[in-house]
Amino acid sequence: MPIIQKKPLSANEGIKTRSNYLRGDLAEDLADLTRGNISADNEQLIKFHGSYMQDDRDIRSERRVQKLDKAYSFMIRVRVPGGVTTPHQWLEMDRMSDDYANGTIKLTTRQAYQLHGVIKSNLKQTIKEINDTAMDTIAACGDVNRNVMCNPNPEFSSVHAIASKVATDINTHLTPQTGAYHEIWLDGEKVVSSEECEEPIYGKTYLPRKFKIAVAVPPSNDVDVNANCLSFIAIVENGVCVGFNIAVGGGMGMTHGMENTFPRVADVIGFVTVDQAVEAAEAVVKVQRDYGNREDRKLSRLKYTVEVHGAEWFKDKVNQYLGWDMQEARPFEFTSNGDRFGWVEDEEGRHHFTLFVQGGRVLDTDDYKLREGLREIAKIHDGDFRLTANQNIQIARISPENKPKVEALLESYNMASQNNATGMRLNSIACVSLPTCSLALTEAERYLPSVITELEETLEKAGLNDDEIVIRMTGCPNGCGRPFLAEIAMVGRGPNAYNIYLGGGFAGQRLNKLYKESVPSEHLVNTLAPIIWDYSVHREEGEHFGDFVIRSGYVEATENGADFHLNIKDKAFN
Repeated sequence: MPIIQKKPLSANEGIKTRSNYLRGDLAEDLADLTRGNISADNEQLIKFHGSYMQDDRDIRSERRVQKLDKAYSFMIRVRVPGGVTTPHQWLEMDRMSDDYANGTIKLTTRQAYQLHGVIKSNLKQTIKEINDTAMDTIAACGDVNRNVMCNPNPEFSSVHAIASKVATDINTHLTPQTGAYHEIWLDGEKVVSSEECEEPIYGKTYLPRKFKIAVAVPPSNDVDVNANCLSFIAIVENGVCVGFNIAVGGGMGMTHGMENTFPRVADVIGFVTVDQAVEAAEAVVKVQRDYGNREDRKLSRLKYTVEVHGAEWFKDKVNQYLGWDMQEARPFEFTSNGDRFGWVEDEEGRHHFTLFVQGGRVLDTDDYKLREGLREIAKIHDGDFRLTANQNIQIARISPENKPKVEALLESYNMASQNNATGMRLNSIACVSLPTCSLALTEAERYLPSVITELEETLEKAGLNDDEIVIRMTGCPNGCGRPFLAEIAMVGRGPNAYNIYLGGGFAGQRLNKLYKESVPSEHLVNTLAPIIWDYSVHREEGEHFGDFVIRSGYVEATENGADFHLNIKDKAFN
């Protein structure tokens, strides 16, 4: 039986209950163009439709002095199951970024597109045109399963085809069935009463909180399975994908000052065949639907359900919902969680080029026309584009005949040279943060590149330019950039101040640990540079940075999520 709630439900549960399956009065609110924002309830509902209301925090104070409303706009997130998109879809996203947004495309850590700066009067038309490209935004946000990820793995094209199809099938199966999306955005026929609505998987109140799924093909863990609620890890035997190990209970976010919130790595609980994967995904979602915490949203992710009840209890529940038992998990190994840059030829003779995109932000500057270059490639490309989980882009499945044309454009626009960056820069991730994210405590995307530039002076002197060191920065502890799995993480603690975490596993297998708290931004480089130099001098053969800082005593290893806040060696900056 589901848990009996002993405390009042969170406010969001009431919003969902009253919404008539995500409708509320959102359509009427959007039609009111006398103001640029929407109501607080609709601000929650619109997330299920793939959008967040934001404002430009860079000019918030100025507008307040002028007695003006905030400069409201909306971020739209486009689902791209498995990260695979067509050249036509790329061109349409590029066009819409000019027509309706701020002239940039954001590639996310969940292999999705984001458009920023869409004003209220353009919101409906933009989402309509996204749907015209055979993409959608439904369930890109909200208390539902979000975009299902899958790593590219061009060197294993046959296995990737299976993994990608599973990701797409799960994504489709777990998409909300409500007609609200089509009614509000696509002028679909309106229902007469809620009796005509049905959500066979989610029910009337959907999930307690957001839900994230990834499909990974070892040895690459670029989707960071340990940051996901549910992951499917491909088991390849004699070159054939025979099924998937299932991992549950991973997740990143926590709250400063609340030690009962913490990131967590996933538990592997069993194995299913390829044709059982979708059914297993539904069962895991249903267990979380029925047993997840609906009282406190800070404790409502699946990771806490698994932590509270235990992995064996959760496995038993999944088996009960399935009506059959999963098999025992099978051996696998991850060796990295970064992208493989440059050219790769797959077993079918097609070519793939993975391009580094700083912070996942596709834009043109005076000295680097990235957007224009990718636009020109899309016009002649005969394969597909694959968004990576590390905010980069793979120009995939290029025919041998077309490869010289793509190569010429990469050189013409100086794109290929971007892959010559240091190993640290190539393994960096930053969340959007300021100026648009309402949760941001300080900078991330706009600041991390300059921090890396300063650290590169040490890397150069230490002979570490080519060494891969996973570094991530986020403007708050909610974990959108998967910081707590990084070897080095800087997590916003307040204005121009960061907590520094060290010791994550290079392949995403281990959480990091707090090293120093509330470090002023101007001291980040001086704090990290001596450790990097020490690593260059005293590391062992083949030793990764995250392992070195633990062996050398800078931090202690985090064995599990509940220990994340324990054994802090040097808590405060001084």
